[in-house]
Amino acid sequence: MTQDRPRRSALYLPASNAKAIAKARTLPCDVVILDLEDAVAPEMKAEARAAAVAAVREGGFGQREVAIRANGIDTEWGAADLAAIAGSGADAVLVPKVSSPADIDRYQAALADAPASMQLWAMIETCAAMARLDAIAARAADTRLSLWIMGTNDLAKEMRARLTPERTPFLPFLSMAVAAARAHGVAVLDGVCNEFRDLAVFRAEAEQGLLFGFDGKSLIHPDQLAPTNEVFSPSAEELAWAQAVIAAFALPENAGKGAIRVEGKMAELLHLDQARRLIAVAERIGGNG
Repeated sequence: MTQDRPRRSALYLPASNAKAIAKARTLPCDVVILDLEDAVAPEMKAEARAAAVAAVREGGFGQREVAIRANGIDTEWGAADLAAIAGSGADAVLVPKVSSPADIDRYQAALADAPASMQLWAMIETCAAMARLDAIAARAADTRLSLWIMGTNDLAKEMRARLTPERTPFLPFLSMAVAAARAHGVAVLDGVCNEFRDLAVFRAEAEQGLLFGFDGKSLIHPDQLAPTNEVFSPSAEELAWAQAVIAAFALPENAGKGAIRVEGKMAELLHLDQARRLIAVAERIGGNG
């Protein structure tokens, strides 16, 4: 996994909805998540599992990453989900309600027979997880863990907190989650916004997620794709600055310097690293078309 891979938009789709999956192959999302958990009724779980595996094997998703969200390992469907997903060819398995490092280890063990390339993605959505964010992220060093997705709806339910457009009760947790993920090289996506009719409200939440440092946002409706991709794509101004920083540090007179002046602003080596990553992300976005 590369940290410069675009994950601006991760769209959830019920794995039992064949029409939605077919449409996803044409949508401008960076990630497709075929859901076996919240979006599927209990009596449809086995059918949805088979449909998800069949969809992945059929392919046609292009450059999009494809993940399958399993039911929890302690549910009656979890073990069968994980066994099926391990051999599906999906890029990742997304697992719900991870609350401790031990949870990551259990999923790691359950995926022992999966290809080495299969990633483990975790939903961060429980009160218990909030006190263990650093310890959970640290398991990325020895496991398949590579990405988190915030589950703000479930967290709000557990906390008995109100999920308003400002998301005030959750702001500390969003910030802590990003910091813990960054400390251990884990990519991190913002939670879903339940508003898909009023795109101004949705866009404000997406911009809030960008402000907090998320790599992208998880989505529940295709109408949310365009604003999300726009918000989480580098702007023309950002790219121009990044190119200027890279060019300036490449000048012979700046060789070996840790800080230089670029267009009237101070730029340090950390800004050079940021500039290179920004350009790499933009190139990947362009390549994804």
